[in-house]
Amino acid sequence: MTKARDNADGGASEFAELTDTTVSTSDPAADSNPASGLGHIWENKTSGEMYVLTDATAGVNEWTNVGDGSGTIGGPPYMEATGGTITTDGNFKVHTFNSSGTFTVTNLGVQNDVSYLVIAGGGGGGYNDGGGGGAGGYLTASSVTLTEQAYAITVGAGGARGDVGTASGSGTNSLFGSLATAVGGGGGGGYGGGTNGQSGGSGGGAENGSGGAATSGQGNRGGNDSNLYNQGSGGGGAGGQGTDNGSTGGAGLTSSITGSSVGRAGGGGGGDRNDGGSASHGGGKGGGGNSSIAASAAGATNTGGGGGASAGQASNPSGQDNATKPGGSGVVIVRYQFQAA
Repeated sequence: MTKARDNADGGASEFAELTDTTVSTSDPAADSNPASGLGHIWENKTSGEMYVLTDATAGVNEWTNVGDGSGTIGGPPYMEATGGTITTDGNFKVHTFNSSGTFTVTNLGVQNDVSYLVIAGGGGGGYNDGGGGGAGGYLTASSVTLTEQAYAITVGAGGARGDVGTASGSGTNSLFGSLATAVGGGGGGGYGGGTNGQSGGSGGGAENGSGGAATSGQGNRGGNDSNLYNQGSGGGGAGGQGTDNGSTGGAGLTSSITGSSVGRAGGGGGGDRNDGGSASHGGGKGGGGNSSIAASAAGATNTGGGGGASAGQASNPSGQDNATKPGGSGVVIVRYQFQAA
């Protein structure tokens, strides 16, 4: 036993007699809870190792080796998981799935909850002054408790573009196990392929008809349109509806789940024989009939943005009437704490 200096006034004469020390034949454990708390010294007289209590949290204490050895004992365990592309943001890990895969929780800890963002594929744009594609359904949640298991991740594809006599396609669903199912965005209506926008996470815009409805809590309706052979309406976005009798796509939403603010799930712009419909947050721009206006654009990859519609063929000298575009693919993102703050 290690001897302490003799104390002439009657104090402790042995290390083991001090109130903030422990002398034992074994190391401390995470659930060793000394009454003196932080700074308590623990000596293993068998191995000669010595530890100091550097994090006093009952049941998950952390002991730092201050002897000749190294490392720590105990400390609060945190969640560990695999799958997707893994990045860090401070004390958090972020798993981004740009394609389907598996999120597997391999170890639970004191923090077993996650935040997630699930976005489905956006709808394709409509043909010939068609309506813009609706954005993929947008679902987000925080403090969701998980268990130690594998969660299947499905990332939805964007919907196909419309064409002559062919309706545009809706996006496909994205899933985070059984916890969340985001519905694919509706395709935009188009001449010769149906005038009404299709329903989805967000609805597609119309070409001389009604915009598609949205899934409750996941997006907004597509714009309604009554301008036959002139202008398609904008597709719905996660943050707003498509413009009625106007070609602007509905706004999406921004999220900082990865550590940076990113806009996603915007509706596609409608086709316009003059200026093409504008779009944002991953939605594709609608085509314009004016030869100086750029062709329509696809929904951005891994944003769930709706596809841009094409301009009318009757007044399109630049040949953009067949330039309707598909919707953007979706994404699934999971975030959780992996170390102490």
